Amino acid sequence: MKKRRHDPERIFDLDLVRCTENAALAAWKYFGKGDKNQADYAASDAIRGMFSLIDCQGLVRIGEGRKDDAPGIFTDEKLGTWQEGSVPAAIALDPVDGTTLTAKGLPGAISVLAVATCKSPEDDPRELFPSIPSHYMEKFAVGQAVNESDVRVQLDAPLETNLSIVAGQLHKRVRDLVVVVLDRPRHDEIINNLREIGCRVRLISDGDVAAAIAPSLPDSGVDAYVGIGGSPEAVIAAAAIKCLGGQQFCRMWPKNEQERSRLIAEENCSEGDLNKVWTVDIMAPGDNLIFAATGISDSPMLTGIHYKDNHCVTHSILMRARNRTVRHIEAYHDLKLKTVRLHSTGEEMSL
Repeated sequence: MKKRRHDPERIFDLDLVRCTENAALAAWKYFGKGDKNQADYAASDAIRGMFSLIDCQGLVRIGEGRKDDAPGIFTDEKLGTWQEGSVPAAIALDPVDGTTLTAKGLPGAISVLAVATCKSPEDDPRELFPSIPSHYMEKFAVGQAVNESDVRVQLDAPLETNLSIVAGQLHKRVRDLVVVVLDRPRHDEIINNLREIGCRVRLISDGDVAAAIAPSLPDSGVDAYVGIGGSPEAVIAAAAIKCLGGQQFCRMWPKNEQERSRLIAEENCSEGDLNKVWTVDIMAPGDNLIFAATGISDSPMLTGIHYKDNHCVTHSILMRARNRTVRHIEAYHDLKLKTVRLHSTGEEMSL
């Protein structure tokens, strides 16, 4: 008798899109209304509600709220039905990547999650997404063409050297490259260096996950992502970048001496740990990976929510690492019938 292929991702891959769709729709109620915590809470409630219908044993390995003390879904929280025999899965998610963007009605906000399962149903998925103890990491993200070239970028190399490599592999001039950077005071030197080099700089106020993924997406208009951003966001982005064949180099970045001391004393980090370069294979190991995201507002990655006639229209992306399959999903939700299941009430909410 032919042995069945262990392919748990097929069981719930489209349900994950429903999670991010519902989260985006729930957050959209608060778009431009100035309350980022309310938008975050609504999206988290919707994701929990949808997961209550998904037959899996989901354990959150990368959640949110560590830096901002915001409402959200947190590390070690259980999602799914947890019925006997259901698929064990590790989850990394951000119900709203860009809460401030959502609150201010700005572009660039998405709802995003990644799920990893084991090669064998008997294996433990808890180590599939590492929990990185630092709040922030240095990052350099590039797409597939650069990642698969013989000449590799390096996190410690001069910025001009790395961009020359990127330009060469993309068959562009350095001055034609578009590099995305978070608009933060800590990036002033990087921004000045980029402008001296002569490339184009796209500054963003928030949206670290989508920005890191953008160089790996065809037609995003972004060639590289550089700077210091959140560690949880680095892991979530790594899952998507792996599905797309790109690369992201990261290293822990203690924001001050107090955090460095905490990492050494409380997290048992050595100098070697602090200097370690993390790649997508370290942050998102294995090939049993699914990534799903839905646009809340327009970004280089996804079109945001808009309305057409009596429908709310969402744009989502669904990716699998095993085959590098990428699906773009445009969904029309009839406003008279569409509901979002909420965990807090156990009931369906009308849009």
